[in-house]
Amino acid sequence: MFKGKLSQERLRELLDYDSKTGSFVWKISMKNNVVKGNIAGAINKLGYRLISIDRKTYRANRLAWFYEYGYFPENGIDHRDRIKHHNWISNLREASAQCNARNTGNKKNNTSGVKGVCWHKEKVKWDARIKINGKNKHLGYYKNLYNAACARLSAEQCVGWEGCDSYSPAFQYVQKNIIKDYKNRLSTNSSGQSL
Repeated sequence: MFKGKLSQERLRELLDYDSKTGSFVWKISMKNNVVKGNIAGAINKLGYRLISIDRKTYRANRLAWFYEYGYFPENGIDHRDRIKHHNWISNLREASAQCNARNTGNKKNNTSGVKGVCWHKEKVKWDARIKINGKNKHLGYYKNLYNAACARLSAEQCVGWEGCDSYSPAFQYVQKNIIKDYKNRLSTNSSGQSL
């Protein structure tokens, strides 16, 4: 039984990691149902794959980072696609707790598809908001969802949410609609002129 702090050498002695699939496979058989060749760990009720090594349990995303880079991040590890057991290295990034919290999907009751944007019945307009340091900031009411999403995205960029832009529902909505608009303009441009 190994005693002490987990080293990258010890991790690599016990497990193989596939950086493209995010899977850890046992290299040796040990007690507690550890069988050489089996995928290591199990997914918990929160969606994270947990792996026990030398009587200590680790999240597989943190082990993947340690396996590849030789250190455990001081802050957290964020899954770019928001799926907690997708542990391939290109899907992981170091992130502060604040950035990690921002990279969450929409709430189940969200009808707009854009985080921070909801329909205001009394105003009959889209209401855009952003939460900064625990405080809600109102960004305005908009006649159409696109403009409300643009306001939300602009606010995210203004407060410096670097590294989270492309995973923001506002960014994805605006990008999708810009591309759709561009394709529509291309298809209706019968003169052959470039846009």
